Amino acid sequence: MPTAIAVTSADLVLPPTDHQTPTAALLPSPDAQPLDAAVADMQVMVEQHGYVIALYPASLPAPHERRLHTVRSVLESDRIALLKLDLPPLGVAVLVRQLRQLSICDFSPGVVASAARLLSHYIYAGALLTTVTRLDRVPVSLKSHAKSWVPGSQFGVLANPAPQLIRIGTGEQLAGPEFGTQLMLARGQLTSDWVTESLAPAWRVQGVVESALPADSPKWWGTAKMMEFAAFLPDISVLYQLVASVRREVCSWCGIDLIGDRCGFCSAPLVPPELSQGTA
Repeated sequence: MPTAIAVTSADLVLPPTDHQTPTAALLPSPDAQPLDAAVADMQVMVEQHGYVIALYPASLPAPHERRLHTVRSVLESDRIALLKLDLPPLGVAVLVRQLRQLSICDFSPGVVASAARLLSHYIYAGALLTTVTRLDRVPVSLKSHAKSWVPGSQFGVLANPAPQLIRIGTGEQLAGPEFGTQLMLARGQLTSDWVTESLAPAWRVQGVVESALPADSPKWWGTAKMMEFAAFLPDISVLYQLVASVRREVCSWCGIDLIGDRCGFCSAPLVPPELSQGTA
């Protein structure tokens, strides 16, 4: 069985790219499921899949996040990874699907979990907004705040991999990826062709795919009058090569394989070779 991928909201589970991509399990909030049921469901998942990688947005309500940690503590399991993602909702959904794709490859659970940090750098997540007065997740200048009061103003905002804000119609353009991507578009309460007619050609995307807007997107961006988008690597072969090209290490704390500088399961940082040799 492939490593299980789990999420905290059903709208973070995008349609699979092919018939082999598995779905993701849902980890309900405390209001929707009692603790004993949540523990039982997680235990079954671990027994069936061996390992569980739970991904959730940094904007997840505190009670829901505490529930995730409580379940892992009750089970006393080192086979449950809890990954907090500092991405907009649509970006989270895109990354979740990429890990679902990788979960059926010949990567160990530790490599799949730590691949989340690597792949997040290749997701260009942003939105088209009519106001930035309530946008608190991307730096906004006082000048931009003032301009958002002007009727008809629209703003292009990039939250990841580096924050950027432009006013539409000034000739500015959001910095896009320098590699081949596909663009995911989720329409909110805004009618505009800017994403498909301007942004997509400028970013030279290989295609535009539309999806439903995640329920938390209006809150994340500070307005319902918006369109969210995310450019990403769609090809599983490219994702595989990218992850496979990174040197694999062994976590000095829990012993699981990883890539990058931090373990996805126990969150322990990678010990530099000179330090590990010095303590041997």
